[in-house]
Amino acid sequence: MLPRSLRAGSRRFPLASRPTPTLRTASTSSAHASSLPAPVIDLSAVLDSPEIVKRNLLERKFPLNPSKIDELRTLASQLAETKKEVERLRAQRNALAAQSKGDPEAREKGKEVKRELQAVEPRVAELALEIQEIALQLPNTSHPEVPVGAEDQARIVKTLGPDLGASEPRAEPERDHLTLSSPSNLAWTDFAASAFTTGSSWPLLTNEAALLELALTNYAMSIALSHGFTPVLTPDVVRSEVSARCGFRPRDDEAQQTYFLSDGIETSALCLAGTAEIPLVGMSGSQTFLEQDLPRKHVAIGRAFRAEAGARGADSRGLYRVHQFSKVEMVVVCAEEESDALLEELRGVQEEILGGLELSLRVLDMPTQELGASAHRKYDIEAWMPGRGKWGELSSASNCTDYQSRRLGIRYRPASRKHSHPDSPSSSSSSSAHSTSSSGRKLAYAHTLNGTAAAIPRLIVALLENGAVFEADGKKVARVRLPAVLRPFWLGKGTDERIEWVPEGEALRVQQ
Repeated sequence: MLPRSLRAGSRRFPLASRPTPTLRTASTSSAHASSLPAPVIDLSAVLDSPEIVKRNLLERKFPLNPSKIDELRTLASQLAETKKEVERLRAQRNALAAQSKGDPEAREKGKEVKRELQAVEPRVAELALEIQEIALQLPNTSHPEVPVGAEDQARIVKTLGPDLGASEPRAEPERDHLTLSSPSNLAWTDFAASAFTTGSSWPLLTNEAALLELALTNYAMSIALSHGFTPVLTPDVVRSEVSARCGFRPRDDEAQQTYFLSDGIETSALCLAGTAEIPLVGMSGSQTFLEQDLPRKHVAIGRAFRAEAGARGADSRGLYRVHQFSKVEMVVVCAEEESDALLEELRGVQEEILGGLELSLRVLDMPTQELGASAHRKYDIEAWMPGRGKWGELSSASNCTDYQSRRLGIRYRPASRKHSHPDSPSSSSSSSAHSTSSSGRKLAYAHTLNGTAAAIPRLIVALLENGAVFEADGKKVARVRLPAVLRPFWLGKGTDERIEWVPEGEALRVQQ
């Protein structure tokens, strides 16, 4: 049994003491700190319900040995006992100091206690560091309604767009986007040129494909803006530590995601962003907001860089999985009790964007093994891609609860009602329950959510494989049918001669 003092009051283990941000009366947040705050990881579940934490690791197939949970508990118990010993020695030292005048024996005893204290005190910081190193590897909890298992256990929430019938359609290899977009056909891509200049899996879009990227980007941005999102242009380079604290850690050694910057001698503390989610979440780092100023909703156009593109077999062909791509990303920072509803709202924005493209879509509630470290729950939206002969992910929306905010110091002062306190045990990582504070005005950790508004290369794959219309020979593409919602965002006079604009409600695909 763990000591009661540990269970009641020592559940957070920051690497260093955290300054309390000062709230501005006329501003939404406290000033940014230039250095990253110490993470404050909630260990209440580890201490109180270790078997549930272990089961979560197993259900997610997460690369952290469940024995680490027992190790964490042992370290926490040792830390509590060491702190007690430090307090005892300090009290003894102070008492001896008070009686040391004129008492040589007390003076000598005091020196001995001081030496003991100097030997024990560093162990507190050492144990806290060991605890933090393991705790930072823990994934988020999983929402109780999330399906358990691998990708094939995903639950279909709804379908959108043209009905494909009860059975899954057949694959149509003649509609493979790589063939259709090649220089000998539409000349929308030139992978030979990009391989020469950069390497494999770095896309080069030309002609209508370049204009389609711009149209899709601005179309998605326009809808996000109509839902109250603030536009942002983020840097494509971020601190590696910020990326890691957002949850971008590889699940295995074979799929390292991150490109780290180097001067040729040593690796720097910077990396290329895997998604604009990272700088968007980082915008709120080390800040404290008033609840009435939440939620904060931002949308950004950014370049995403993924180093693992070549590790996924057939999915690495063409545009489906590449090292660099344009993406419109939405991020929300909100009060803890709002995140479940805001996830549904975020998914609704995605459905509006993708639903307007006249593609056959399905919305999935993704199972435990498909959740990233930060995700509490995740929805994916997939489109049928006939050339690939399978469904392909176009977007995802995740509720990260307080996983990112605890690691990046994103807090808020609740309105006058009960909320969890960031310095006390909190079950805010699980939407099923929330601990409360007596005053209702204590600081709480915000919840963060993210959602893809448009991942451009995959949208191009889906639109091209569904919208291509062949010439009489059945090989050469005569024109491409695109949804009319993109037409207001299409640039240049006479650049859409090979485009057939499809009215709203009409499927892109025509039978030939």
